[in-house]
Amino acid sequence: MSEIKKSALDLYIIERVKQMRQDRNMSQAVLAIKLDVSDSFIGAIENPHHRAKYNTEHINKLAVIFNCSPRDFLPEKPL
Repeated sequence: MSEIKKSALDLYIIERVKQMRQDRNMSQAVLAIKLDVSDSFIGAIENPHHRAKYNTEHINKLAVIFNCSPRDFLPEKPL
């Protein structure tokens, strides 16, 4: 089976969320609880070799969790 690659945009969003999570000393498990997903799902998202990624509902919930705008997870210019 061929490897599913994440897009540059997916990787940017994932890295941004990871950075915000780490800046707040929040574990994957705590983020998973707040996002109402399994902690293994967060681990799969942060692993570039897994196909898991955030969807628009996740991004909206993440904005609530981190008290920011959903736009804060997107790059200023297209990738």
